[in-house]
Amino acid sequence: MRDSRNIIPVSMAILLHVGLFGSMIVAFEYSRPTPFTPLAIQATLVEEIPENAPPPPVVVPEPEPEPEPVIEAPEPEPDNSEELRRQAEEEKRQLDALLEQQRLEKLKKQEEERKQKAEEEAERKKREEAELERKRVEAEKKREEEVRRQREENERLRRELEAEQRQAEIDAEARRFEARNSAEMAAYQFAIAQRIRRNWSVPASAGPETRCTVHVTQLPGGDVVGVNISSCNGDEAVVRSVEAAIRRSSPLPQPSNPDLFDRNLTLNLTLEREN
Repeated sequence: MRDSRNIIPVSMAILLHVGLFGSMIVAFEYSRPTPFTPLAIQATLVEEIPENAPPPPVVVPEPEPEPEPVIEAPEPEPDNSEELRRQAEEEKRQLDALLEQQRLEKLKKQEEERKQKAEEEAERKKREEAELERKRVEAEKKREEEVRRQREENERLRRELEAEQRQAEIDAEARRFEARNSAEMAAYQFAIAQRIRRNWSVPASAGPETRCTVHVTQLPGGDVVGVNISSCNGDEAVVRSVEAAIRRSSPLPQPSNPDLFDRNLTLNLTLEREN
């Protein structure tokens, strides 16, 4: 494309110089004087030369015109379009390479920044998780320590309570043991037996030697909650009559001394008939 553009101006310049050179040659030919040829006349000229006549003038020949300088056509400029094209392509290639390098460096920098941020975020999360785990472990240790301490305290209180209960039972049993041999105990048992006898409807099948051993369970206050006849030499009617008499006697009389109270009583009932 550039070659076709250079050829036209060069051709026009050559034609212009050729035209100028031709015009100068034609002008030079027309400017030269035409030689004059005189007519030949034979005559004899007699001239008197004065003695003091001035010398004839010296005829100076006209200088011949200098030849017109030959204007040579300028040499055509060398065609460097290919070199310019290669240079432009090289410059473009270098520019593209520079832009590509800058783009790659920018991408590399962005990737490094992204990796750095990701590493920092991962490190931050790792620290947070480690802190949460540390707090969880501490809380778990504290909870286990509190549970252990509470268990130990509960065990201590339980042992103390059991010891107190055992001691109270021992003291109560000792008091009951002492009271059983006392007159108060005899009066307490007699009062219970008398109430049961008053409520005993003795059947006709009972003989004068009827004897029954009965285990009675009572609540504080004397309410009977259980009757178990362990032995009796009477028939079934006698056994039923004894159990009914004990239940009709509820609540049983209470002792004057609270230490004499016993939830589980063992009563020996004998039949006493009026004569």
